[in-house]
Amino acid sequence: MIEQHHNQTGIEPLCQALDVPKASFYRSRTRVDSKAQVLAVPPKHALSEAEKQSVLDLLHSERFRDLPPTQVYPILLEEGHYMCSVRTMYRILAKQGEVRERRNVRNHPVYAKPELLATGPNQVWSWDITKLKGPVKWSYYHLYVILDIFSRYVVGWMIAPRESATLAKRLINESCMKQNIPEDQLILHADRGSSMKSKLVAQLLSDLGVTKTHSRPHVSNDNPFSESQFKTMKYRPEFPSRFGCIQDSRAFAVPFFNWYNEEHRHSGIGLYTPSDVHHGRTGILQACRQATLDKAYLAHPERFVRKRPQASSPPEAVWINPPESMKETNSCSEKVRA
Repeated sequence: MIEQHHNQTGIEPLCQALDVPKASFYRSRTRVDSKAQVLAVPPKHALSEAEKQSVLDLLHSERFRDLPPTQVYPILLEEGHYMCSVRTMYRILAKQGEVRERRNVRNHPVYAKPELLATGPNQVWSWDITKLKGPVKWSYYHLYVILDIFSRYVVGWMIAPRESATLAKRLINESCMKQNIPEDQLILHADRGSSMKSKLVAQLLSDLGVTKTHSRPHVSNDNPFSESQFKTMKYRPEFPSRFGCIQDSRAFAVPFFNWYNEEHRHSGIGLYTPSDVHHGRTGILQACRQATLDKAYLAHPERFVRKRPQASSPPEAVWINPPESMKETNSCSEKVRA
């Protein structure tokens, strides 16, 4: 602004009006002029345009076109040639837009968050594989488990010495047959393990009319029900630190899964057993529980301070990753109830 109008009004009045010292104005103008002069006059030691073109032609040559300047420079020195520094080679290439990552850097795709809803048994299954420690270090047995997310009922399991797509295919097929799964009813959810993504499993699911979905990479919350079931198993008092052989692991698994399905009162399904929910017995059991609570209330109503006791019921819907809109609605409802 000062430089635009100083010829008309003078420098000193402008500096006073803008509260800028005259020395600062002259110093800044000198600095700008000196920079412009430096930019206008190339350094004496700079390469000429012809020399720059020679360097570029050399780097484009068949011998050096696949090598970076850091490799070309020492080769030339060893052969008795010096054209310019490594940095200058890079500047010449950069001016041509030829400085980039030579490797094909992988672009990670954006994976959609799975949003799966089950309102009854045999609508959404979750399956996963976990390792059971064998008798010596680095030895493992692989436990395959397929779980119904609505009822938490284990519809199929298997222990094998290795992870195999063929074995996974057999387990899924047998589980579907046992549960009489019709076409286009079931969604089978899993993580991105090699067996889960195998062509054998994909082809089987296509033949059975089963929709497959996968978790996002490195997101354990996308497969929470299988993770929770494995944790329940490994925190059991009788779960050993190691299994002596694969027969030992199977001997443990048989009573465990019988207990888990038939006796374990699961907190996520109203403290009913997975078998009760899966086979539709919760109505009778809830009525029985309610009768007991009603009797207790009539005997001692003063012990129930807030309200008359109600027997819990299993959830009407189970989600893997409910939509954000539903989370906000539930949050608002909880605030209103509070």
